[in-house]
Amino acid sequence: MADKTIIFYDFPSKNGSWNAFALRIRLALNYKGLPFETVWVEYPDVEATLKAAGIPPTTKWPDSGKPRYTLPAIVDPSTGTALADSLAIAEYLDKAYPDKPLLMPSNTRALQVAFEEAVPSSIGPLFQFILIKLCDVVNPASEEYFRRTRASLFGKSVEDLVPKGESVKVEWKKVEDGFGKIAGWMKEDKFIMGDTASFADFVIGAFLIMSKIAWGEDSQEWKDIAGWHDGRWSKLVKNLEPYYSN
Repeated sequence: MADKTIIFYDFPSKNGSWNAFALRIRLALNYKGLPFETVWVEYPDVEATLKAAGIPPTTKWPDSGKPRYTLPAIVDPSTGTALADSLAIAEYLDKAYPDKPLLMPSNTRALQVAFEEAVPSSIGPLFQFILIKLCDVVNPASEEYFRRTRASLFGKSVEDLVPKGESVKVEWKKVEDGFGKIAGWMKEDKFIMGDTASFADFVIGAFLIMSKIAWGEDSQEWKDIAGWHDGRWSKLVKNLEPYYSN
């Protein structure tokens, strides 16, 4: 590992990087053209790994109030910086490497932050469908931990979260409407900022890539998402392909 190479902590799977929050930073690092090396961390090992690296927690567990250590996280040997949280990392990368393509172009920080906050809430109904699929995406070493902690975060098991009966169509329509709201913000441009990618594109793009991995390219669920709103979501994933590499 080169002395100045950024160390990037991410969740592994048989398909490589899959977690929507970590994917944001993988896309961002590749977009900025910064050399990095991935340290793959299974869910049960996150706290010990980040503590050892000097990376602080980002939040607290809702049931216990104990510090919660999360990925993505980075250590930058060039500056001695060690931090987690995708938004904080994105802001750091722009500040530390302003000569590289900016994730938050001049005077757009408020827009980028607002988008980062609004996207997960807009597509919130997606999680009740996708979490059970992600149990098959994570490695066996992480599955029990993933299931247990998602139950803590969402208040019920991943199986109980999945809509059943008539509610399936109703809840899936909510997912479509949520993406529709985001499509309205984006207008008809290639990216949020027009022809130039930014952090906001990586936020929504990461959720799309995660969905494609979770259900599979040939699934009806991904075909639905890819076809919504004149196919703009499959186009966005295609446009982000140059920045997605493991």
